[in-house]
Amino acid sequence: MSDNQNNPFWESELTTILVVSDISNSKSFYMKVLGAKIFREYEGDSLVLEFLGNWILLVTPGGPTEDKPNTNFVAPKEINSVSHSYTIRVKDCRKSYELLKKKGAEFITPPLDQGAETRCFFRDPDGHLFEISEHRSSE
Repeated sequence: MSDNQNNPFWESELTTILVVSDISNSKSFYMKVLGAKIFREYEGDSLVLEFLGNWILLVTPGGPTEDKPNTNFVAPKEINSVSHSYTIRVKDCRKSYELLKKKGAEFITPPLDQGAETRCFFRDPDGHLFEISEHRSSE
């Protein structure tokens, strides 16, 4: 038996699901600000995006289904309480910050230099947190 037959994720890909309150507002943000590309749209209540070699599925709030009873999908209610975030490693944090800011990203603070790392954070329209981070070797 090959190792692939024992691996439940052989030839699989990971998709992150984000629940959003306004699908068209989020679609605009992810495409225009972050440069994500639409892979597939589903009847106006969800869409799959390709972003930096990953899949993001944006969905609108919804209740339980037969395959996930007692489970509700809800958009973040309190943007200052984070249960999920993204970190994007960039070559030049300050340049990325300026480019994203021009495209409409609203940052919590400008980039902060913390020794070997410079980083800053912004949110999508529902408050999902993104970090851009530049790491420099100490050589």
